[in-house]
Amino acid sequence: MYNRLILNIKPLGFTWETVDPFLFCVHHRDDYPAGNAQLGPAASLKERNLGQDFATRENWRMYHGETIPGFPAHPHRGFETVTVVLKGLVDHSDSHGASGRYGNGDVQWMTAGAGLQHAEMFPLLNQDRPNPLELFQIWLNLPRKDKFATPYYAMLWAEDIPVYIDKDSGGRQTEITLVSGQIGDLQAPSPAPDSWAADASNAVCIWLIRMDKNAKWKLPAASSEVNRSAYFYRGSELNVAGVSVNPYHAVDLLADEPVIFENGHTEAFILLLQGKPINEPLSRHGPFVMNTPEEVQQAYRDFHRTHFGGWPWPMHDQVHPRDKGRFARYSDGREENR
Repeated sequence: MYNRLILNIKPLGFTWETVDPFLFCVHHRDDYPAGNAQLGPAASLKERNLGQDFATRENWRMYHGETIPGFPAHPHRGFETVTVVLKGLVDHSDSHGASGRYGNGDVQWMTAGAGLQHAEMFPLLNQDRPNPLELFQIWLNLPRKDKFATPYYAMLWAEDIPVYIDKDSGGRQTEITLVSGQIGDLQAPSPAPDSWAADASNAVCIWLIRMDKNAKWKLPAASSEVNRSAYFYRGSELNVAGVSVNPYHAVDLLADEPVIFENGHTEAFILLLQGKPINEPLSRHGPFVMNTPEEVQQAYRDFHRTHFGGWPWPMHDQVHPRDKGRFARYSDGREENR
């Protein structure tokens, strides 16, 4: 224990460790080159391990994609994904017929619940310039009673996500983008309806924090019941509760007291995850997160039997037309365009 406010400090890898109610977080940052006619990279894919390309050659990866980077159709059951796209675009397609294109500040909040397949592809629309991508995908657990909720996704469009601004005594700003939760009188948009975050008493917060250089900010206290972690993912130096934290490190914090953050000589970027723990048994394997090993085995059997509704799209790495803007088409036929 570093002091009475800091419980732990740990370096960040490709997959970030999180605490209940979160399962993990992945930070994708890829400097994709210009795109080709298929919306993939206009660059050689020779010597890449296509289908399993997680090596950071040339500062970008194809992941499970073979023509277009991303994650072709794959199943989930028993939890939620919160995909926060800071830069670039994601094309969504799923086994319930829903689809969308979102990015550059948008968030998709998807409840896998009883089970669905979806594809998450990264279309490289720009043919005359690079296509940088940066996003977080956060896995949020569901309690036993909601493991079989009807699959659903909500779009939190960048224009609708509020930003709280705090200024220190020197006028230096800290900006907090509220993907989930509340600060002061400012409230984030509603998540998916069956989410653990939909109940305000669970105090789920997903905040994107940007601090001016040399800014000072006080993180407000929360309930002693919640778990709280801050992920310092970009910057040069940060002091948290009097302790120096290196870039690309996480800090687990005591939640029921305020904590002072003091930034160094460059901007700092922090992801804060907070929530009341679900405190139930956890069994997970691959794309399924349940309460017991038997339920995970049943999830595999159900997927092989039903394919969670099948795949209504012509390709497993489905992408949308180049000239299509940001949109969401839901399984009930509703459509939003931005």
